Amino acid sequence: MHSEVVASRSAEQRDSRESRNGTPHLDAVSLAIIEQLQEDGRRPYAAIGKAVGLSEAAVRQRVQKLLDQGVMQIVAVTDPLTVGFRRQAMVGVNVEGDVESIAEALTDMSEVEYVVMTAGSFDILAEIVCEDDDHLLDVINKRIRALPGVRSTESFVYLKLKKQTYMWGTR
Repeated sequence: MHSEVVASRSAEQRDSRESRNGTPHLDAVSLAIIEQLQEDGRRPYAAIGKAVGLSEAAVRQRVQKLLDQGVMQIVAVTDPLTVGFRRQAMVGVNVEGDVESIAEALTDMSEVEYVVMTAGSFDILAEIVCEDDDHLLDVINKRIRALPGVRSTESFVYLKLKKQTYMWGTR
């Protein structure tokens, strides 16, 4: 029993370290827990524990730590069309000056689902989810283009979503 506690503590200490780039270090057990939850976000901790070789309590602690560290989120993913959002678009944004301040302003808009600063034709790509075309026009024309420093935008309206997945695993 004592050796299990010591082994558990040392595994927990290894799991809590950060890598050289400041991101949390994830050991093989934490990665396996993440994969289990990617397959089914409602999978019971006891079932995950059996799959990864930990107790239910240890899995619960690991999951909470992964959530607290921002490594993962457990959320309900909806189909935007079924909940009233009929228009989606990717918007490429070209910026004069500070790209980060524009990216930050975009993150504050509720219609913007994600923001990526890029290298290439656009400085920023932002995915927007709106109720309809009028709503999309309002977001792009009156809010995004009105931001100081936005030089131009180009919109790519989604006609049909063929694949959306969050199952990239932990590689």
